[in-house]
Amino acid sequence: MGLLDQIAGALGGQAGGGSGQNQMLQLVMQLLQNQPGSLQGLIEQFTRAGLGPQAASWVGTGQNLPISADDLMKVFGGGGGQLQDMLSKLGMQQSDAMGGLAQMLPGVVDRLTPNGSVQDDTVAQGLDLLKNLKF
Repeated sequence: MGLLDQIAGALGGQAGGGSGQNQMLQLVMQLLQNQPGSLQGLIEQFTRAGLGPQAASWVGTGQNLPISADDLMKVFGGGGGQLQDMLSKLGMQQSDAMGGLAQMLPGVVDRLTPNGSVQDDTVAQGLDLLKNLKF
């Protein structure tokens, strides 16, 4: 199974689905691409917010720990900033986006780290493959 198939599997086969899932996928990609340090920077942001064990579980090879929309608010903040700009461009409401991210982000991070560690070339390859999905 290729990396694209694994990522699509993490999305529950929804990558080609409705516009809401497409928007969520675009949001995840933008979060990773615009985060200083890409995926490693995102993991560090979760750690600073006290959610390091959850993020580490997504990277590791074991079970992915869940995260809530409220947890994501701790990570990304309540309003304004870069996330709010992304949401505005995608036409998404923050409450909807946080719920969708809570469902999607653990699986995407898990699939972008197939060997249980963050490897920049694998992450870059995964992001390139995601860009090619039809929205």
